[in-house]
Amino acid sequence: MKKIRLALCQINPIVGDIEGNFSKILSFKEKAVKEKADIIVFPELILTGYTPEDLLFYPSFIKKANEALNKLIENVKDFVMILGLPVKEEDLYNSAVILAEQKVIDTYHKIYLPNYSVFDEMRYFKSGKRASVYEYSGVLFGVNICEDIFHPTLPSPIQASSGAELIINISASPFYAGKFEKKLRMLSTRAYDMGVFIAYLNTVGGQDEIVFDGRSMVISPSGEIITMGKAFEEDFIVVDLDLEEVTRVRMREPKIRWESEFERAEIIKISGEQKKSLAVQSLQPSAFSLKILSEEEEIFKALKTGLRDYVEKNGFSRVCLGLSGGIDSSFVALVATDALGSDRVTGVFMPSRYTSRESKEDVYELVKNLGIELIEISIDEIFEEYLRRLADTFKGLPEDTTEENIQSRIRGNILMAISNKFGWLVITTGNKSEMAVGYATLYGDMAGGFAVIKDVYKTQVYRVAKWASRDRIPERIFKKPPSAELRPGQTDQDTLPPYEILDEILKRHIEKCMSEEEIVEQGFDRDTVRKVLRMVKKAEFKRRQSPPGIKISPVSLGKDWRFPITNRFGE
Repeated sequence: MKKIRLALCQINPIVGDIEGNFSKILSFKEKAVKEKADIIVFPELILTGYTPEDLLFYPSFIKKANEALNKLIENVKDFVMILGLPVKEEDLYNSAVILAEQKVIDTYHKIYLPNYSVFDEMRYFKSGKRASVYEYSGVLFGVNICEDIFHPTLPSPIQASSGAELIINISASPFYAGKFEKKLRMLSTRAYDMGVFIAYLNTVGGQDEIVFDGRSMVISPSGEIITMGKAFEEDFIVVDLDLEEVTRVRMREPKIRWESEFERAEIIKISGEQKKSLAVQSLQPSAFSLKILSEEEEIFKALKTGLRDYVEKNGFSRVCLGLSGGIDSSFVALVATDALGSDRVTGVFMPSRYTSRESKEDVYELVKNLGIELIEISIDEIFEEYLRRLADTFKGLPEDTTEENIQSRIRGNILMAISNKFGWLVITTGNKSEMAVGYATLYGDMAGGFAVIKDVYKTQVYRVAKWASRDRIPERIFKKPPSAELRPGQTDQDTLPPYEILDEILKRHIEKCMSEEEIVEQGFDRDTVRKVLRMVKKAEFKRRQSPPGIKISPVSLGKDWRFPITNRFGE
């Protein structure tokens, strides 16, 4: 029986922390050695973290990654190690190095460089042109990187038709809600079509706007999930693969024979003896139960991961946020508490003459339920001073949104003063619906360092908050009409369509690139659609000045959204 033991190291790197990433790799390597793993695998660009962006332009950065690789080589003996890093040859490549017997056996360069959504790899890397197969103790395996496995023609089918029984794909695949199930179907189909085991290793953790969800997996030649890593957590996965299954499947369903007519991959032999002792029992498909997370759980875990890693990796000890008694700030406080612990979250309640009694009660109940610190600072006297100082300048003019925005900017100033004094990170509480149409105050409620729910529509906020609350968010917050409370009797719907309608219009425009006419054809009121799209366009200058926020949708209002501020199209 031909078996091999595979160790997948699903770890959370820090971009640019080459020494720290190196140490973590060594730690996981030691665990894999104790488990007598034959092949030990680490994710895409794991030495540098994904994605280093313009750090890749600095020769010293590439040199440091290469120095770390040279140190790693000394630690690789009696097993094969595969890991990702940028490699400089005649050009720069996104590469996987295959190490064994204290040397580099081969370097695979990523073929398909994604250049959409948050990806910008063509800015940095040259595409590879070669796919190889490696033979180790009688086992044939291929290696490729992330996007490569998504393509049905190259390189995986060439590797499989050249004899590979196992395809190892190292990845840094960012999360958005619903993507995992698509990826799962794709990988299962690839394994079944090629009649190979696929070991897909994804990184995990938050990096600025993007979150990696892990959920690495091994799939059998019949397309069934054998095992899977944790979602949004580091994990260490060891599995024994019986490669005879590949032979059995291919004999009965020889779907890749046609590939033999095309280019063949080079087979590179790796010396060394396979481990004889298999201490870990093989995991069979029947022993594994696949759990698909609900959209609410996925989003909540992504938000927690993104906030936690932004805070931890950037060295903040604490976060603070404005609490209004509304659903957005309450939900963000809940996310922060679950991500960091109640002892690292401070809520700041800044009531005015327009703040309702119910809002104050809800803030105090929320703070009690979450166990977080509360600072209360009234803005009334400050607001009154603003009005007095501006009275001559504004003489004869009616009050309007100017006076409303002054209140918001006073609150933003207070939050930033607290941040400045104590070194805390201000997290903002604006949602995607508001950011899309500009229903937010520049230098007011947009002031802060990190926008936790920037990519979460208002209707999603309600759903996810309800799922995560466990009675910690007061029930009245879910029921009362949303309001900024900047004037008497104000509600969001004085300015905006109902969120159920607004969000559906925004999804069609932002994520599906639909025009006014196309959205109207789907049954929406023309005047409403026109008003919403006009607001989206006018708010572009605000979005450019907003803090980064966590991506949880296919098209976020960050790196995914690149529109000119000066733009007359559609007018």
